[in-house]
Amino acid sequence: MEMQSLNMAMRRPRFVRASEPPRFRLTDDDVGIVRLLARHRFLRSTHIAALVGRSLDRTNDRLHRLFHAGYLDRPRAQLDYYPTSGSSPYVYALADRGARLLIEHDGIDFANVEWSRKNREAGRPFIAHQLEIMDFYVSLQLAARDRTDVRFIHPDEMVATFPDQTFSERNPFALRVKLSHRGTMYEIAVIPDLIFGLIFADDTRRNFVVEIDRGTMPVTRADFRQTSFEKKMRAYLTAHAAKEHERHFGWKSFRVLTVTTDRYRMQSMKEALRRLHVPHSPGPSLFFFATRDELGVNDPLALPWSDGSGRESRLV
Repeated sequence: MEMQSLNMAMRRPRFVRASEPPRFRLTDDDVGIVRLLARHRFLRSTHIAALVGRSLDRTNDRLHRLFHAGYLDRPRAQLDYYPTSGSSPYVYALADRGARLLIEHDGIDFANVEWSRKNREAGRPFIAHQLEIMDFYVSLQLAARDRTDVRFIHPDEMVATFPDQTFSERNPFALRVKLSHRGTMYEIAVIPDLIFGLIFADDTRRNFVVEIDRGTMPVTRADFRQTSFEKKMRAYLTAHAAKEHERHFGWKSFRVLTVTTDRYRMQSMKEALRRLHVPHSPGPSLFFFATRDELGVNDPLALPWSDGSGRESRLV
């Protein structure tokens, strides 16, 4: 019993920084980890290890030191996932000291440096959704890293090439459209969970927007004023027909990738999509679908996605 108590006393708190953090020398690799959190907002330790190409044990050691030194946060909302178990991968976020480091080191101009406050305010559903986006995002980066025929284009790289009026907007990803329903016009904004691009050896490029569906939004609703996935798909079709992607993003074309929970829900989405008729739009072929389980065991670039008409299509 005495040995157990001693071990517990020596163990550092998991979600409270130690009053005497472990001493360490900040390295360029550590700064690289801080940059990853600035780019991605929330990452599991397993994501970070994969992206930096280190063992999980070595990565956890650096993350532990960066957290207790105040460069990174461990959002407390993750306590909802495993309040008594320390075996699950920790979720990390950029802390205020990490933001100041990047301001001094890289000259980054953050619009808001109160990262720790935002991390404290982030709730479990928001973090869970962000982590599912990161699961897909990280798998894309790793898949492209192993190829010589294609280069992955990050969202911030793409935003930097948007037309000036888009670049200056608060949310440059948003596509705004007008939808008519039973004689009433509605103006809505559809905001993808993620955008990315793929550029090939011949300089051709493909652009993608991504929807990570957690199964919480109804596929269809009787009340058009409420959110539904059918309404979201109609907005994308309308935006494409109106060439909003050309004006807003400077893209010649794009596809919508939808990652959903299971085959049954995917089929419901496809049926709703086939009922939509938006003149001058690509129709069901605008959308590619895959399930989370499929992507969990397959390279997203090589996976045969299913388009809205049931045809198989690959991203590369």
